[in-house]
Amino acid sequence: MDLTRLFVALLPPAFVRTELTALACPLAGVRWTPEKNIQLTLRFIGETQTEKLENFAESLTRVRVEPFLLPVGGIGRFPSRGPARVLWAGVGHAHPRLFQLRKQVDEALLAVDGGLEMRSFHPHFTLARPGEDHEPVELEKFLARHEAFEAPPFRANEFQLMASERRPGRAPSYRPVQTYPLLPR
Repeated sequence: MDLTRLFVALLPPAFVRTELTALACPLAGVRWTPEKNIQLTLRFIGETQTEKLENFAESLTRVRVEPFLLPVGGIGRFPSRGPARVLWAGVGHAHPRLFQLRKQVDEALLAVDGGLEMRSFHPHFTLARPGEDHEPVELEKFLARHEAFEAPPFRANEFQLMASERRPGRAPSYRPVQTYPLLPR
């Protein structure tokens, strides 16, 4: 049985990815996200059989949201207390069309598989993943130093169904399965 690990994402343009990866600096125990993997996950789907992948791909064609300008700013960590597992850059303020897009993506996916796990949505770009051996004090200094971070906003004109391939000891490899344009203006 062939399985593909899937997620739905917004891919920022190169100039935004460059701004985000420019934040990377030597921090003990922290693995920075490669520039090519910077994306905003709208919904993680998980391991999926080929037949269901085709059904997800078809269902996502029904998403209808107008393009929108997405601000990029703010730095934080998940979880906010205890050992950090993710360093992230946010999307400024909650954009109504981003949440509309997320809602329609969820509805399209649930129409195919009502058993998908639905988690809350905290839109962000993953910058890095601290390991168990990271230095918490250095991480907090990094967050304080970059708390006012802003990258240029970008126009979200499309979203992607993405496949992810895990590779031992290396960053995962992402590839677009299908691209979905947002409604023309």
